[in-house]
Amino acid sequence: MSASLVETAHALVGAGKGLLAMDESNATCDKRFAAAGIPQTVDMRRAYRELLVTTEGLDDCISGAILYDETIRQTDRQGRRLVDRLTDVGIIPGIKVDTGAKKLALHPGETITEGLDGLRDRLSAYRIMGARFAKWRAVIGLQDSQPTFGCIRANMQALARYAALCQEAGIVPIVEPDVLMTGDHTMERCFVTTENVLEILFEELTAQSVKLEGVILKPNMVLPGLACPVQEPVADVAAATLQCLLRSVPAAVAGIAFLSGGQSARLASARLNAIALRAVAERAPWPLVFSFARAIQQPALELWHGEASKVRAAQHVLHHRAWCNHAALGGNYSAVMEDDPACLRAS
Repeated sequence: MSASLVETAHALVGAGKGLLAMDESNATCDKRFAAAGIPQTVDMRRAYRELLVTTEGLDDCISGAILYDETIRQTDRQGRRLVDRLTDVGIIPGIKVDTGAKKLALHPGETITEGLDGLRDRLSAYRIMGARFAKWRAVIGLQDSQPTFGCIRANMQALARYAALCQEAGIVPIVEPDVLMTGDHTMERCFVTTENVLEILFEELTAQSVKLEGVILKPNMVLPGLACPVQEPVADVAAATLQCLLRSVPAAVAGIAFLSGGQSARLASARLNAIALRAVAERAPWPLVFSFARAIQQPALELWHGEASKVRAAQHVLHHRAWCNHAALGGNYSAVMEDDPACLRAS
């Protein structure tokens, strides 16, 4: 493994900043546009992504941005590549490389993430385009008797093979085993499943000779299902999440970047803040950051509504959300910041 891989990984997670996950597929992006009443066109997707990458001061709290295949090829209204707009301000470009979750044969209701076919060539092309890290998401559901051992093992094997191909290409792999919030499961069940998933993931990464110093883990927080009648307080979520990670994640891993997984923007920030404080108290061996999508973007998307006159206002909201999470990484977030943005600068 080259020194540049470790350097890139440390640049992504070691500066007290987080990642902006703007890697929604065209279909997912269009679905969110439709819900917000925005036309679902190539031009609108380009305009929205330009809004994101040209937000003034975004580099103060964002170290890297995960892009989609269409995005990494797009240019802004002046003809400049969006990738270049990011690198000009020191934000490292990354790329989502999986092709989505498909039905897993002989496992009703479960999925396997695909995209390994031709990945070596795609990674080579993306590196030429400017990508320095990549992301692959494995989806693990908690419905009824799921997940099965076969589903977990198959998805973790795919994650490990993807990670090996990334390191071969000189690209830092972000491995994302996402235990979903959908359902009425308890926090305890999420803990047990997440621990099992992570243990198998690191078995597979070791089997594929992946160097953990050049890997970033993007896990879920340990949470009750959205429909669970018992929703534990923020402090309990933080304790369970950190305990699970300390039991399952090797100290050699470059860093941990939490996904938001459908949490509300404010709750994601509050939980991240509590986890960060507990990590300091328990001397966690890896840096903790965020890799949020909707928890940063959604308020800005709803305000923008596809209207050019609202771009600056939407960028202000985006920057504020990113700053809230940046503050949370230092344990400095509070609900007061939501109503008084000036408090962010004071933190």
